[in-house]
Amino acid sequence: MLKKKLYAGFFCLFLLGTINAQEKTDETSVYVKGNALLIPIGIVNVGLEHQLSKKFTVQGDVLISPWKSFAGHELQYYSLSLEGRYYFDEAFKHWYIGANIAGSRFIAQKWNYWKDGIFTDEDTGITYNKSNLYQKGYSIIFGITGGYQFKVSDRLNIDVYASIGSSQDFYKGYDRTTGKRYDHPEGYNKSGEILPYRGGVMISYKLK
Repeated sequence: MLKKKLYAGFFCLFLLGTINAQEKTDETSVYVKGNALLIPIGIVNVGLEHQLSKKFTVQGDVLISPWKSFAGHELQYYSLSLEGRYYFDEAFKHWYIGANIAGSRFIAQKWNYWKDGIFTDEDTGITYNKSNLYQKGYSIIFGITGGYQFKVSDRLNIDVYASIGSSQDFYKGYDRTTGKRYDHPEGYNKSGEILPYRGGVMISYKLK
């Protein structure tokens, strides 16, 4: 049920944005932005938000997490994201909602594999220590965003936001002690889940 609501919300937001984009505005603004929450842990998340109309903007952003090991866990994650935003007041001002679609490539260890435990391959009966296992693959994600943006100065804004959506994952599992797969010798595992996948505090600078 939640997934169906996300699907409906996603397409309704894009439809709303398309209609709203017909309202021309004489002046359009562009902001370049960076996520202040992620920089301290060495993760880069930067984006560009472009005004299309009085209340509608489009944003593209990239996230790069280069950690081969972070606190003992693999955390290489690279993603591209495109988002349409509708502001209830006016572009770049106060509350907004958005529809987001993203693609990612990762070499990471799922959070439920961080602690020691037994994982058994159902096909072979071989057992592994969960904390030695990690996953390598890619995801296609789409969801909805909510946020609030406010002005600090003539050119500086703060953008606080979070996204939740449906993640469709395709991955292969590996045992770091042997370098070999712990699941199946060929093909990808597939999984889908609803989860929060974006968020932070963007420091935004007006280019024009």
